[in-house]
Amino acid sequence: MNVTLLDYGAGNVRSVRNAIKKLGFSVEDVVSPEDILTAEKLIFPGVGSFGLVMDRLRAAGYVEPLRRRILEDKPFLGICVALQTLYEGSEETPGVKGLGVIPGQVKRFPATSLSVPQIGWNGIRQQKASRLLNGYDGEKLYFVHSYHAPVEQPSREWYLSLTDYGYEFVSAVERGNVSAFQFHPEKSGGAGLRILENFLNQNETIEAGALHNQIQEQEQGKTKIAKRIIACLDVRSNDNGDLVVTKGDQYDVRSEGEVRNLGKPVQLAKRYYQEGADEVTFLNITGFRDFPMKDQPMLEVLEKTSENVFVPLTIGGGIREFTDSEGISYTSLDVASAYFRAGADKISIGSDAVYTVEDFLQTGKKTGTSSIEQISIVYGAQAVVISVDPRRVYVHAPEDTEHNTIKTTSPGPDGQLYCWYQCTVKGGREGRDIDAVQLVQVCEKLGAGEVLLNCIDKDGTNSGFDLELIKQVKDAVSIPVIASSGAGNPAHFVDVFSQTTTDAALAAGIFHRNEVTIEEVKTTVQRSGIEIR
Repeated sequence: MNVTLLDYGAGNVRSVRNAIKKLGFSVEDVVSPEDILTAEKLIFPGVGSFGLVMDRLRAAGYVEPLRRRILEDKPFLGICVALQTLYEGSEETPGVKGLGVIPGQVKRFPATSLSVPQIGWNGIRQQKASRLLNGYDGEKLYFVHSYHAPVEQPSREWYLSLTDYGYEFVSAVERGNVSAFQFHPEKSGGAGLRILENFLNQNETIEAGALHNQIQEQEQGKTKIAKRIIACLDVRSNDNGDLVVTKGDQYDVRSEGEVRNLGKPVQLAKRYYQEGADEVTFLNITGFRDFPMKDQPMLEVLEKTSENVFVPLTIGGGIREFTDSEGISYTSLDVASAYFRAGADKISIGSDAVYTVEDFLQTGKKTGTSSIEQISIVYGAQAVVISVDPRRVYVHAPEDTEHNTIKTTSPGPDGQLYCWYQCTVKGGREGRDIDAVQLVQVCEKLGAGEVLLNCIDKDGTNSGFDLELIKQVKDAVSIPVIASSGAGNPAHFVDVFSQTTTDAALAAGIFHRNEVTIEEVKTTVQRSGIEIR
């Protein structure tokens, strides 16, 4: 059977395509409005802002065919923003009409102690029997969104599942052959693939008893979002020109004059997925700035990885304007778009974010031209990660600096009891007159949706995360924070989750060198009473 994919030109649809192929089905693309009506099964993966998605659907002439297909009850599956488009409108872009199939308006999660966007693995609470959830055993599924469909009486006939994040919201809808998920089945590992396969095999008969007992067999308590364990791969070319995963010691990746070679990126990413990593992050620490866009080595890494890795993929490094060896210039949005199309779910911005914030602090105004703003507008805040590379600067008293200080339990070389965290650029080689709190707060205003918080002082030490830095940054923003640098054993993950409110923790070298496995980390964290997948 052919499955038809509605690719309207934004975001990562490669992962959906690869998941369908992995399940043994062929994929065709919608090329005309008529294809929407004639497709045997239609999948609509929505990525980006509500307004952008609806604008592109209208420009392509897809709105009315979509409404007609849904009203005719032909097999349809929407993913993420595609679920939201079924509603009449959204707070994200007031005045822009949705498909209007389900009554009501999509809302934004309010500012609370919970991070917004919701990024991570949460459960679903099933509301009715469904072939789509046949075999679903309560596993967590991957969500990434700032807006949600609220639980309201007029639309209750549609509800397939609800999820809790501060309060309950609609995580899946279904009526007849029309279904949509707020979560990403293609990014939800084995559980998500089974749900997707159920849609693809929807014509097969399932015993009525199995459907009847679905809800009774599941625990229907409140769902809980999990703390994420992320594997990070620093990728660069070695002296022989081979692309390798390496790891630095306070950002120095050489040992005895040679670049440390800890494995090949695609194979390592697959291994970490199989071991249970909740996400995989690639940090391109070479830049490959002279390469034509079509020959960027990291594009191939993402394409090959996404064929077998069905959890979120983040790519960082070189997300900036550049001119290649052929004299062709690219904007940061061009670069990001290429990575999204190759299989990335999120883009990590480092040095360019520091320069952007320096400009903002001088003028106090948004330009709309920064990489953060451009990518966020098109792909949504959840797609933009700010990678912060700070180092400690010690002072004797807060009055000795204009920067945001903390009182530290690790005094400086001259007994200083206070420090601030200086942001760096160029892989930690150059410090700037801006602190970590200033950086993340401005980046959040500009549209960033997540912070990857490194620490040069802790990198490669295996002495544990810098909990003081993490607490300071986490208190400064409402977006999710990923703790990075310093993990040496599973207990360090317990420390960072129990002593801070960080949303995720990342490690690299200890996983690459097989000193600690992801399974060991998760088992230890779970035994401490912390929610994990």
